[in-house]
Amino acid sequence: MNPLAKQANDTLERENKHILDMLSNLGKQIYFPKEGILSQSAEAKTKAKTYNATIGIAIENGQPMHLKVIQDTLSAYAPKDIYEYAPPAGKPELRAAWRNKIVAETPSLAGKKFGNPVVTNALTHGLSIVADLFAGEGDAVIYPDKNWENYELTFGIRRGAVTVNFPLYNESGTFNATGLRDAILAQKDKGKAIVVLNFPNNPTGYTPGAEEGKQIVAAIKEGAEAGINIVAVTDDAYYGLFFEDSLHESLFGALADVHPRVLAVKVDGATKEEYVWGFRVGFITYAASNDAILAALEQKTMGIIRATISSGPHPSQTFVLKALQSPEFEAQKKEKYDIMKGRANRVKSLLDSGKFDGVWEYYPFNSGYFMCLKLLTVNAETLRVHLLDKYGVGTIALGETDLRVAFSCIEEKDIEDLFQTIHSGVKDVEKAVVG
Repeated sequence: MNPLAKQANDTLERENKHILDMLSNLGKQIYFPKEGILSQSAEAKTKAKTYNATIGIAIENGQPMHLKVIQDTLSAYAPKDIYEYAPPAGKPELRAAWRNKIVAETPSLAGKKFGNPVVTNALTHGLSIVADLFAGEGDAVIYPDKNWENYELTFGIRRGAVTVNFPLYNESGTFNATGLRDAILAQKDKGKAIVVLNFPNNPTGYTPGAEEGKQIVAAIKEGAEAGINIVAVTDDAYYGLFFEDSLHESLFGALADVHPRVLAVKVDGATKEEYVWGFRVGFITYAASNDAILAALEQKTMGIIRATISSGPHPSQTFVLKALQSPEFEAQKKEKYDIMKGRANRVKSLLDSGKFDGVWEYYPFNSGYFMCLKLLTVNAETLRVHLLDKYGVGTIALGETDLRVAFSCIEEKDIEDLFQTIHSGVKDVEKAVVG
């Protein structure tokens, strides 16, 4: 084992052995090289005042070489902020700005210790880092039955972890904390579990209320008290898009110091929060009891980044940083939030009108980009194909009965027509089946 990997592992064993035990074999082996090209280049950047011949970029007239046809479209930015490699952990100013944002938006973090966010190539990459560091062959990854399909690829196919699902909703139509608890306690023999909490949920658009949040934290704590090491991951992809009386902050704060056997990991990003899907700027943040643990986890995270993408794109990090620093940022974000909330409210009022009774029900939703219909009379995939072929309407079929509708990409004035069209599609399929 590389001495740097061993050093980080020794730190974790000394400070909190439970976290060391959470690591996969890859997680234990990985390290960030301190004596490689990147570290030597970083040292040279501060000390090489005469010539810096270390890293593989081209310099011209004292700034990164670039093409005028590109720079002309980016003239608001200095070449040094878009053409150079970003550090593996991300642009330092952006990391600091995002940390300040987390602090401001998560009151439950007050007085708790958590690390500096590490920049990822959006959220999928952040989840992939979690999988690489913590998911080993046969480890249990726990998340609800209504989920983003990429979890199976990320944790199951790539890392060989075993998916453990539980029903998202209980009989009251709220979050099934009992199901989560039972799924966690079922891993007692393994002694380890990875729990993924995605709120607002994709595909349903559901975020738990405050009492449900307490129940979720209690379920995880009970598992830890039973001797299970738990990596508690909050997938906060749609964070901030809370339209009703639900939790309005990430459970990362409540989980940050809940038990020594719980490692809270926040995966979030500008992707959906700031409406910059193509920028691919995300973050991974750890909470732990002291700086030594946080430093060890950051080093291992940087090792995974160095071994996969080397570093994230610099231009998009600069764009996001400038937005966060702008005095107009909050007002513009509020404007877009209001549009999204208007669309969600229009969908709910339409579905509650009684026009579609007997054709479908809908799963509770209060946030995010999506909602899910539960079809009562036709197959979801059959309807999806029919809507596409006859009406040119795209939806997502999930299983036999569920149809996901992304109201995020439908203008409010068109929402009624969309659902009327889906209703027409259901009736078409019903007739075809009878005929």
